[in-house]
Amino acid sequence: MRKSIMIGLVAVFAALHTTLYFLPYPLWRNWAVFLEPIEGIVLGPYVGFLAVLLGSSISRMVRFDSLWMFGIIAEPVSVLIVGLLSRNVWKPVLAAYAAMLLAYFAHPFGRVLPLWTIMDVLASLILVYPAARFSNRLFSSNVKSKAKALLLISFVGIATDSLIRIFLLIPCGLSSLFFPSYEEVFAFFTEGAIFSYIEDLLFVVFSLLVGVPLLMSLSKQGLQLRTAIKRDETHA
Repeated sequence: MRKSIMIGLVAVFAALHTTLYFLPYPLWRNWAVFLEPIEGIVLGPYVGFLAVLLGSSISRMVRFDSLWMFGIIAEPVSVLIVGLLSRNVWKPVLAAYAAMLLAYFAHPFGRVLPLWTIMDVLASLILVYPAARFSNRLFSSNVKSKAKALLLISFVGIATDSLIRIFLLIPCGLSSLFFPSYEEVFAFFTEGAIFSYIEDLLFVVFSLLVGVPLLMSLSKQGLQLRTAIKRDETHA
C-alpha cells in the first residue's frame, strides 16, 4: 500500500472512529466499536491498529472518560485481531485468547464470577479458526457467502473487545482502581455482561444491514480489499 494512500486511510478511519465515539450511545461501549470489523478488513491488521489507536486516543482527549484506558487498548487491538483473521491468520489470535482466558481464570475473581457473563467470549474462542478459514469469502461477490463470513469475523471482533476489557479489569487489576470491594466488581461485571450480550445482537444486525452493503460498495469502487491487505502486510 502506497504511503500516501495509507496516510489517507488512517486519517479517514481515525476521523470516523472519533465521530462515532461522540454520538449518544445507550449501552456499555460506544458506536465506534461497530466500525471495528470494517476497519480491520479494509485497512488490515497494522494500518487498522494505527488508525483506531489514533481515533480512540483523540476521542478520549477531547471528551475525557474515567475508563479511558479500556477503550484505548481494547479498540485498536480488536481491529488488529480482525485484520489478522481477515487474512486467514489465526494462530496468534488463538494464543492471545488462551493467554487472556488463562489469566482470567487464574485470578481469584475470575474463579468466582458467574460463567454466563463470558459465554460470548468462550463461544468466540471456538469461532476463531472458522472465522479465519472463511475469511476469503469476505471478498466474494456472493452476498450470502460475504454475509456469513462477516458475521463470523464481526462476532469474534466484538467478543475480543470484551475479552480485552475483561483482561484489563480482572487479571491486570484495574478493578482495584474503581471498585474497593468484590461486591462492586460483581455488580459492574454482571451489568456489563448484560449490555455486552445486547451489543452482540446489535452487531449481528449491523453486520447484515450495514457491513455487507458497505463491503460490496467498497469492492465495486475498485478498492480491491484483498490486494490492499496483502500489500499492507508485505510492506509492514
